[in-house]
Amino acid sequence: MRPIRLLMFSFAALSLGACAWQPPWQFGASTLEPDKISAKAASQPAPAPRRAAVELNDSYKLDAGDRVRIVVAGQDALSNSYDVDANGAIELPSVGRVSARGLSTIQLSGAIARRLKQSNVREAHVAVQVETFRPFTIRGEVANPGQYPYVNNMTTETAIAIAGGLKPGADKKAVKVNGDAQGGAARASSSLVRPGDTVIVSEDR
Repeated sequence: MRPIRLLMFSFAALSLGACAWQPPWQFGASTLEPDKISAKAASQPAPAPRRAAVELNDSYKLDAGDRVRIVVAGQDALSNSYDVDANGAIELPSVGRVSARGLSTIQLSGAIARRLKQSNVREAHVAVQVETFRPFTIRGEVANPGQYPYVNNMTTETAIAIAGGLKPGADKKAVKVNGDAQGGAARASSSLVRPGDTVIVSEDR
């Protein structure tokens, strides 16, 4: 009888083990089969593309030192990144110079589309996005005055830190921001710094 009982016990153990085991993909929160898991992953939206260093609204006006990304549907030779030159213009292949100074990205898109239509391109779909904003300048009582790349959400405090901090004797309250060609007058020390602005730190008197 003992051999028979031992054999029966062995069959029972094997049956319980078979019931308890599950394929790895059936554990946890997901009960999808491997091919369905792959399909689900493929259906997930791709990460959003990185934007330029700062978020500025459509009122931002382009000027020398900005770099823009231009995409023209069906015109691969034109789709590229372009610098706004010292004269405030960009040079497009087969189109020529297009003035960008003082224009928003939407306005520049329209200007390029009009030029393309003049070149017999009937359906001119143009998208323009700022890729790199023009630098800012800081002068006065800071450790390293000069011109620096613009960074996101810049304040006067950020600008001073980038320039190495205040010199001894600088007046923390005598900081002003002079707007560039976009028409900004001197602003308060708590103001945000925009691309192309000049930050001036005065000496304590």
